[in-house]
Amino acid sequence: MDENKSSISKAESYREIGEFWDSHDVADFWDQTEEVEFEVNLDSDVRMVTLEPNLAAKASKLAWEKGISLQTLLNLWVREKLDEAEQLAQ
Repeated sequence: MDENKSSISKAESYREIGEFWDSHDVADFWDQTEEVEFEVNLDSDVRMVTLEPNLAAKASKLAWEKGISLQTLLNLWVREKLDEAEQLAQ
């Protein structure tokens, strides 16, 4: 997490942020919020792949322990392996 950003929840992980907002209402903290702008790319190209059930279960458990989504974990791993393969090919 970015340590330079303030946080209403004072959480130290994305999981803790989620747990905080599961039990709190943003209306109670409205005066501590600020307006932001961002763009969303709805045209992104997403590919679905299947995993063996035992691999999916292990990866899901690890992602949960790290406080990230399974999709994020797998994207990080694939990117890492592709970078390694690219370096070997050079």
